[in-house]
Amino acid sequence: MAVVMDASALLTLFQQEPGAEQVAEHMGEAVVSAVNLTEVIAKLSERGISETMIRQHLAGLERQTVPFDAEQAYLAGLLRPRTRPLGLSLGDRSCLALALKLGAPVLTADHRWQELSLGLEILVFR
Repeated sequence: MAVVMDASALLTLFQQEPGAEQVAEHMGEAVVSAVNLTEVIAKLSERGISETMIRQHLAGLERQTVPFDAEQAYLAGLLRPRTRPLGLSLGDRSCLALALKLGAPVLTADHRWQELSLGLEILVFR
């Protein structure tokens, strides 16, 4: 079964932060929204990591990047009123939209997501 990973999961793994072991356990079944991949690349780039290094590390991950399509756009947009009180971003909603579309659990470091009632399994590491 697929597990949708948010940017925090990929960043934790890439940087070998606490929780990386838990994230690594799911890499064989991981899928990521192209929007969340963009977030990861942006964060790493901001930290001064070279494009070559970013590409090398991300290419080595067992992941499947899923394009952000119109269905996910509607789902993410319609989630805005329900997620705004928790401060969730477009990237967060994109991750949740992909999980809803696939009927898959989502892996995140953000404990606030557990407050949502979306019919999704929210797996929190850390």
